[in-house]
Amino acid sequence: MEVIHKYFPELTDEKIHRFTNLFSLYNDWNSMINVISRKDIDQLYIRHVLHSLSIAKIIQFQPGTKILDVGTGGGFPGIPLAIMFPDSSFHLVDSIGKKITVVKEVSKALGLSNVSFEKVRAEQLKGKYDFVISRAVTSFPKFYNWVRHLIKTKGKNHLPNGIIYIKGGDFSEELKAIPLSADVYQIPDFFDEDFFITKSVVHLY
Repeated sequence: MEVIHKYFPELTDEKIHRFTNLFSLYNDWNSMINVISRKDIDQLYIRHVLHSLSIAKIIQFQPGTKILDVGTGGGFPGIPLAIMFPDSSFHLVDSIGKKITVVKEVSKALGLSNVSFEKVRAEQLKGKYDFVISRAVTSFPKFYNWVRHLIKTKGKNHLPNGIIYIKGGDFSEELKAIPLSADVYQIPDFFDEDFFITKSVVHLY
């Protein structure tokens, strides 16, 4: 938890309380349903929570913003961002039911009223969102085809509506294959830990 406070020193007491509770909640659920690799659970705050919060370094979601987290797994990046932005709404989806069970129970235990969840594939969704977020689910061309029908045209944030994607490695060829503008933010510009050396946040619009 200290690493979260290091990079986000202005957290309210309620946010600190929720972030602090994440470890015990995920530790307990992971012993029943393996949603985080065993070797990663001890690094939860760096490899999952802080990694998710890299999005909060490029955008402060305005109240009323609607965000869709596709392939959320155990709730990343959606749950840490929902804690950080309680006045925005987050819809977390995954095609694997047991992962949605964990997301539902963790959200309930934290008292998050701005999170909804659904076992569904992105291609089957019908709503409209300001942003679609995800963390290394698939290639950019495939992801774009899944979600392009879900993004509202008119936005309310300082960044244009679109996709915000956390990804590692070299994806320059993937970006050439989609008809969108891309701004790439290097996570090591925000966080010092070695884990983030090859990782980026990509805004597609």
